[in-house]
Amino acid sequence: MGLSGFLTRLILAIALVMATFNPTGFSYFHWVRGGFTEDLPLKALAGVLLVIGYVIYVRATARSIGFVGAGLIAALFSASGWVLIDYGILDVQNPGVLQWLILVAAGVILGVGLSWSHVRRALSGQADVDDVEE
Repeated sequence: MGLSGFLTRLILAIALVMATFNPTGFSYFHWVRGGFTEDLPLKALAGVLLVIGYVIYVRATARSIGFVGAGLIAALFSASGWVLIDYGILDVQNPGVLQWLILVAAGVILGVGLSWSHVRRALSGQADVDDVEE
């Protein structure tokens, strides 16, 4: 897996988070909230697909970077956001800006989690191997 594979996984993770909820109003959350009984089978199918995506990403993230790694990435985004707010680059009065930052951070955590075994192998030469029952 090269840089393009990592970026593809990262973009798909961010897209999964944004498809679930985003401040623009075009998300699964807003679609369901707008009228639960309208297009119910389609909403159920989309919900199941989102859950499948999250199960894949969250399991891979939990196995590869764990809570400590996810916490470190969240801390990195928090500190970066603090710096951007302190220098006046991000406007704290606009709640949408902080929502976007949190959503992108969640997507990055999931994307890095899905790709971490490949990144670690490329950086250290060590492979992560799951225990397999014989």
